[in-house]
Amino acid sequence: MKTFITIIIGFLMVQTPLFAQGIYDFQLETLNGKQASLKEYKGKALLIVNTASRCGYTPQYQELQSLYETYKSKGLVLLGFPSNDFGGQEPGSNQEIAKFCQQNYGVTFPMFSKGPVSGSGKQPLFKYLTEGTEADLKGEVNWNFEKFLVDKKGKVVARFRSSVEPKSKPVIDAVEKALK
Repeated sequence: MKTFITIIIGFLMVQTPLFAQGIYDFQLETLNGKQASLKEYKGKALLIVNTASRCGYTPQYQELQSLYETYKSKGLVLLGFPSNDFGGQEPGSNQEIAKFCQQNYGVTFPMFSKGPVSGSGKQPLFKYLTEGTEADLKGEVNWNFEKFLVDKKGKVVARFRSSVEPKSKPVIDAVEKALK
């Protein structure tokens, strides 16, 4: 019996880091190279989106910015994560990405350093989003502009594929529910 308990405790200790880590425990780098913690967004709803500048879905930046402006005062923070994972559609440097987003779409929501969002080398945040969440929300990011919604308590509550427009009814309804 003692051996069994030791094995169970050992298993739990090995498994704890992925599942015990919460959304607010991540340290990230912004597009301008500054360190940021998701702790600063505690108590807010988050819409986390992987982005690209040369994708057919790139015009979603406009709706994402509009959504951010509409719900920012109610507690929504939109977080953009550029990635070159899909079709090489984000080839620019962090500076080039920041300039593109500002000049073409007036993006004011926080944007983070370009990095992988899929595969074995994906950023820890995307590992958490795709592996450490509810079963129906798990799975690899399949393309640019996938969206993960986190409620005010830090729980991932919805996921929207690339083709789902940011201001579509399903997204708006989920955002409003996450803000309650």
